[in-house]
Amino acid sequence: MDETVRLSDSRTEMTELLLPDETNTLGRALGGTVLHWMDICGAIAAMRLSNRQCVTASIDHVDFIAPIDIGEIVGVTAYAFNTGETSIDVKVDVRAEDPLNGGARDATSSFLTFVAVNEDGTPTPVPELVCETEEETELRAQAVAERERELERLVERMD
Repeated sequence: MDETVRLSDSRTEMTELLLPDETNTLGRALGGTVLHWMDICGAIAAMRLSNRQCVTASIDHVDFIAPIDIGEIVGVTAYAFNTGETSIDVKVDVRAEDPLNGGARDATSSFLTFVAVNEDGTPTPVPELVCETEEETELRAQAVAERERELERLVERMD
């Protein structure tokens, strides 16, 4: 495929409000709810990049590093940082914000891989990702390096 697409074309932001139906008995976000939001935001980023329907192929390791409390605003951001023949790698970050005092904190992040599919559900080629600005190049390099570190930690855990 000769087509190219800019990293910035994939950037996606979602904002959610953590409501009671999405919390555990401590009034904190259910992990599954956060993963659901991450999957949706990542899929949108992949679809924006590829202009194709995309399905989730994998979600890398996820650590919930800070709780999200009921009533907090949740920001989910995603961007594609790498492409293969039919796959798209996406970085997804989640932040929690207290709307009463304005404090915000990182809650989790992960790397998701999506596969572009045609109308029949068959994997289909995706455009090549290009970085046209220094900011895009740096963002991509950071994501690649961070994912490599995460994969190394995973291998160490398995030993």
